Amino acid sequence: MVGVVALLSLLPSEPVEAKRRSLSIQLPAGQAEDALNSALIDAPTPGKRMRPTPATAPFSSGKPKLVDTVSDVDNQDWKPTILANGDNLTTAFQRLGLNARDVYQVANAKHEAERLARLKPGESLAVTISDDGLLEQVKYTRSKLEHYLYRREGDAFIGEQILFEPEVTQRFKKGQIESSLFLDGSRAGLSEAKIMELANIFAWDVDFALDIRHGDQFSILYEEKYFEGEKIGEGSILAASFTNQGKTYDAVLFRDPDGSNDYYTPDGKPMKKAFLRAPLDFTRISSNFNLRRRHPIHKKIKAHRGVDYAAPRGTPVYAAGNGKVIASGYHRANGNYVFIQHGQQYVTKYLHLHQRKVRKGQSVKQRQTIGTVGSTGYSTGPHLHYEFLVNGVHRNPRTVKLPEAKPIADELKQQFQTQTGPLLAQLKTMSATQLAMLTPEN
Repeated sequence: MVGVVALLSLLPSEPVEAKRRSLSIQLPAGQAEDALNSALIDAPTPGKRMRPTPATAPFSSGKPKLVDTVSDVDNQDWKPTILANGDNLTTAFQRLGLNARDVYQVANAKHEAERLARLKPGESLAVTISDDGLLEQVKYTRSKLEHYLYRREGDAFIGEQILFEPEVTQRFKKGQIESSLFLDGSRAGLSEAKIMELANIFAWDVDFALDIRHGDQFSILYEEKYFEGEKIGEGSILAASFTNQGKTYDAVLFRDPDGSNDYYTPDGKPMKKAFLRAPLDFTRISSNFNLRRRHPIHKKIKAHRGVDYAAPRGTPVYAAGNGKVIASGYHRANGNYVFIQHGQQYVTKYLHLHQRKVRKGQSVKQRQTIGTVGSTGYSTGPHLHYEFLVNGVHRNPRTVKLPEAKPIADELKQQFQTQTGPLLAQLKTMSATQLAMLTPEN
């Protein structure tokens, strides 16, 4: 069985009477991938489809139109040209023999005109011109899933965003830890992004730097996106299971009516806890919680009421949970420090920072960057000294029981079960099927 996870080795529309000829510009290909990636983030997913605008609807709706194939829009003979670095709408139109009036009219189109101010090499810009030399249409292709169409109406142009709907399929992977997350994840056929996403889902329950063991297992059900037969990206993890040192954690994605997506246990408890287990991506623990530690500088027995996380200077340090900054300053021993109050019971402290990025009195959100790793104050090297206090008493940040976030609201429980039950059942069935296929017969 392929293994996976040890930690991050941290590692349209009415016809025009005039005959057309087509000219176009195709922006060079370096940054088109960036545009594609950003378009994928907001690509439609099952359960949240937009209805395609009817062909008889007014073109100037100002709202995006969702279509399934390029042929739904691209029924013209667009002939592309390349846009080089430094090109813009003016230089492109000049190269096509168009004039300043054309530029002005298109740049001031009703709806989506601002998009034409941010053309990038690698994208596509195309035009159609009538036999009498009149500019009729401009098509801006930002990515395979996102086009903008500008059509003449009298002496003005009307713009419209056109979104292409990808086909979303489901993929299943199962693995066992043998070496590292990235190595075993890659062997299992997971992308780096999916491996990180998997780790982030279970990060509140599993310390991927310290707790991973050989033989730990995972299974994952996730989305892949295709457009006209070509894979163009990945969607969300729908359900996942991770077994660490014999204990199994299950997570499932719930898309609520408000449009927010979060992961929950099968009984509706959030995977996210009120606090991060570790407030940074660290290399190693250089000093653990120890009430009788020998101080590395003073050489005396002195309580070490926190955990030292070694990491390169400049590594982001995050707020462990939502709260309010009650102190942000410098101390000879602590160096640059930040203290955060979380409700009535909890306080977290962050010492020896290279930079502080929050001020006293500021409200912060969980995983907001509050500073960077440094070696200020009494310190022998770059690290974060992190303390966790409950009702004024220091507790070991690595082992303290973290309070849970609020579970699914009662009014959403039925919808939660209806939406997530089939995903969890599918994950379990596929996992058992693969296990049976890999188990030798007697």
